[in-house]
Amino acid sequence: MHRVPLKGLSLNMAYRGRRFTTPALKQFQKDMARLLPRIVVPEGKLAAHFRFGVSSKNADVDNLCKTALDSLAEKYQFNDKRVSEIHLWKEDVARGKEFIEFMIFPA
Repeated sequence: MHRVPLKGLSLNMAYRGRRFTTPALKQFQKDMARLLPRIVVPEGKLAAHFRFGVSSKNADVDNLCKTALDSLAEKYQFNDKRVSEIHLWKEDVARGKEFIEFMIFPA
């Protein structure tokens, strides 16, 4: 799995209403693009594993997944509709130790 030392961003923080991105989402995507490793995404259907290190007990793992997956799709130039399987985990960590781990592979 690849690790990004970045706190995940929930959908509530990412969008205003239904369609308007927030400055927090734009900054998150910028940070992700800078921190993500160089990888080659396989062709065809994809599966993804995500593990989020969260400092808030209220963190909703499926909300964190959407912003992370969108950032990966943008960085690695693939359409996220190709992802047919997702596995999610979250782990409690101390504040300031948040992270996102991911792996993308053929489904």
